[in-house]
Amino acid sequence: MQGKMAIIGDGDSVLIFSAVGIDPYPVQDSTDAAELIKKLAKNYKIIFITDVIAKDNDETIKKYLTSPYPVIISVPSKSGSNGYGESLIKEAMEKALGIDILFNKNDEEEGH
Repeated sequence: MQGKMAIIGDGDSVLIFSAVGIDPYPVQDSTDAAELIKKLAKNYKIIFITDVIAKDNDETIKKYLTSPYPVIISVPSKSGSNGYGESLIKEAMEKALGIDILFNKNDEEEGH
């Protein structure tokens, strides 16, 4: 398991990752991913998962947040990001620090 990495997502989005040593696991839809996440969690330290698939499997992913491994990281797919990964980072930072230091916008920046 030392340093093994995997990525879950639609076929076109994940296959390119094999070029950099990340094992690709293409799925047809989000329902296939929940069981795959559980299976991969036994053998991989880092699991990347595309935003769309991650958002649809939020409950499964959050079960692993308190464990040191695997680290599950949401990444944009070939069609871009839906903001899910950013929301996870924001939530984790707020939990750790008690405030939003990364995405906090003051009233002036928002035009208020």
